[in-house]
Amino acid sequence: QVQLVESGGGSVQTGGSLRLSCVRSGDTNSRKFMAWFRQAPGKEREAVAAITTRQRYPFYADSVKGRFTISLDNTKNTLYLQMNSLKPEDTAMYYCAARRDVAPMWNDKGTYDDWGQGTQVTVSS
Repeated sequence: QVQLVESGGGSVQTGGSLRLSCVRSGDTNSRKFMAWFRQAPGKEREAVAAITTRQRYPFYADSVKGRFTISLDNTKNTLYLQMNSLKPEDTAMYYCAARRDVAPMWNDKGTYDDWGQGTQVTVSS
């Protein structure tokens, strides 16, 4: 089992930046993918970005390409999400996730084994 703890959320104005962190512990070597998801009130949880844990190859949702950057520091067991040029529609609870498998679609939330508790991001206009 893997434990995930997010931090770094907060309130910013449109155009601002935030960096989210997710510290992982436990059986981390078994997890081949890590990702960030988000969920706004009344909406489905959606994938934001993911990264393979060995090659550190990134994947992004179209809505965040060019604005968000996912990265993984294996020496610190920490996943990051750098968010720039934030928009009000980025407002959501952001969750860190991890899974064993590489093959399934990176943005399928049903394929992830471990989830953090979330960190709130609020962007005001």
